[in-house]
Amino acid sequence: MSNDINQSSLDRRQFLRLGSVAALGGAAYLGGVLPGSVLASVTQQSVPPRALSFFNTHTAETLELVYFERGEYLADALQAINRLLRDHRTDEIKAIDVHLLDLLHTITEKLDAKQPLQVVSGFRSPRSNAQLRRSGRGVASKSYHMTGQAIDVRIPDTSLRSLRQVAIDLKSGGVGYYPSSGFVHVDTGPIRTW
Repeated sequence: MSNDINQSSLDRRQFLRLGSVAALGGAAYLGGVLPGSVLASVTQQSVPPRALSFFNTHTAETLELVYFERGEYLADALQAINRLLRDHRTDEIKAIDVHLLDLLHTITEKLDAKQPLQVVSGFRSPRSNAQLRRSGRGVASKSYHMTGQAIDVRIPDTSLRSLRQVAIDLKSGGVGYYPSSGFVHVDTGPIRTW
């Protein structure tokens, strides 16, 4: 009988997850009835927590937190992220798209980043966006920054090229490369690059 899982490479958590799945599958196969809450609980426990670390380059604020745990986004953590990524020009706060946070988490995991994401621009109010457009900075009139779906970042221990390539490879939205300004734009809009 072929075995696709190398038992010696399993860590304790993976072993326990596989055991839980096998037990649930066995109970279902034998006609056992499992309450939905038990199945949901095991499923939630098997999803690892997600954390992010930020440094806002305009306000010098820092934030390091778990924003997703046991299968749920944590409301207090999301509020803290929304505050840190606010429009620093107007102090307006907007809810940041959780898919953008998940994308950033995946990027930092793939890059094995040890330093916080340095935020150049998070949420941008329509007023700030219009002001930046008038100053000729190549800002889109319908920027995803205004909907909380975009961020401009860099990671001190990672080259901009590497950051850009990982974001492109994930095919999860737009990726803009701004080496002269020292950041990469990532958004959860349509897949495109510039």
